[in-house]
Amino acid sequence: MNARAALMLAAAALAAGAAGGARDRAPPESAVPAMSAAASTFLGALAPAQRSRAAFEFGSPDRTRWHFLPPETFARHGVTLRELDAGQRLAARELLRTGLSARGYLTADVIMALEEVVRALPQNRLRRDELEYYVSVFGAPESAGSWGWRFEGHHLSLNFTIVNGRLTVSTPTFTGANPAELREGAQAGQRPLGHHEDHARDLVRSLTEAQRARAMISDIALPDIVTLNAWPVEPLSPAGLAAADMTAGQRTILETLIDSYTTLMAPEISAARWKRIRHAGFGKVAFAWAGSTERGKPHYFRVQGPTFLVEYDNTQNEANHAHTVWREFDGDFGADLLRRHHAEDEDHRQDFAVRRRAAQLP
Repeated sequence: MNARAALMLAAAALAAGAAGGARDRAPPESAVPAMSAAASTFLGALAPAQRSRAAFEFGSPDRTRWHFLPPETFARHGVTLRELDAGQRLAARELLRTGLSARGYLTADVIMALEEVVRALPQNRLRRDELEYYVSVFGAPESAGSWGWRFEGHHLSLNFTIVNGRLTVSTPTFTGANPAELREGAQAGQRPLGHHEDHARDLVRSLTEAQRARAMISDIALPDIVTLNAWPVEPLSPAGLAAADMTAGQRTILETLIDSYTTLMAPEISAARWKRIRHAGFGKVAFAWAGSTERGKPHYFRVQGPTFLVEYDNTQNEANHAHTVWREFDGDFGADLLRRHHAEDEDHRQDFAVRRRAAQLP
């Protein structure tokens, strides 16, 4: 592992402790102008041939075509970091920064750096490249317009949609880590996604026997996240133990677990996620676990509310390969805002037609 990757992992471990409290902060400034400027700068830095691969129509079916598999098992469209020069790569990374918090950006960087670790393993049979991550822009990146962008490759899929200048909850959001924990070398013990797992394990271990009977959906860990790359997604059953049936202390742990996900994102996105959760009712958010509660053993958990779903599994490679995702039942790829936008457009058209007839205009 090179010095950059080692430094990133060490910093990520320190930054992981910074999660918490985002649900109580004042509403942040809009990130859309910064995203728009960064996307425009990125596209402007590309050569024509590169831009033709990176830029898509907003209505392109590729916008909702996503995955977390390695590129050789899921072909992607866009322009990769590998084919960019230093200035273009910096512009791509500046775009990435606009959608994430400092901790989220660092986590993404660690995930990419882990490709180098896997490439060095003797049992690895697939191509691994820390620069084979694709950047795609859908539509014209105008602050007041409707457009989107994605940053994606193995174990990383970050999707953002802006509708009429409003930033959506920006899902699906997928992160993965292989290895989930570095078990040898100078950086042994580093766990890029370990904060998710630790908070969830704290919660399941705090449950009474009666609570655990409701939260435990299987003694055997599920082999992967259930939703995979499906779109749209529906609530999963069984749901688990609801927050309304937890103690105050347990609800605090659950909030901290959710915070470990929301605080990966830019403040505006983090605040929007919590606003939706509160509006739908935090007491309806449920926690479920499958598999062993012992660290290092295969396990799976989910957090599910009326509007969202978090899944996490660590089962592959002797429980040292983690996948986790945040989904919105109505909001993935900005679907809810787009439906509202189209409905409002139709209302406006009908209203204009009525007024036009009343005024006897041609």
